[in-house]
Amino acid sequence: MRQRKKIQEVLWKVGSDKIKSMKYNKLVRDKIPEYIKSKGGTPIIHIANDKEYWEKLKEKLQEEIKEFSENETIKEMADIQEVIDAICSYKKFSRKKLEAVRNKKAKERGAFKKKIILEES
Repeated sequence: MRQRKKIQEVLWKVGSDKIKSMKYNKLVRDKIPEYIKSKGGTPIIHIANDKEYWEKLKEKLQEEIKEFSENETIKEMADIQEVIDAICSYKKFSRKKLEAVRNKKAKERGAFKKKIILEES
């Protein structure tokens, strides 16, 4: 796995307020560049090719899962679902087919409702 690039911070002035600019090199939601502009920032972006997009989706899923584990809110769960939806779209998995596969696995192997912890086998 590639090492993540170190975050570099740069400060510049807008009026009398200092605004932090940070290098991220990560996938962001579609409206984030406009949000940054509305706050006086200048986003530097590029559009990923398919290979980079797929890698960044997997990184984003890990990021969102980590955030949920640190802050177990419905907003964080919604972020995970957003990434899952993007992955399904990229992989051309329909929600209907995904749900059918999930239901089949639940029927064959069960779900996680009984809170069973396997200690040894």
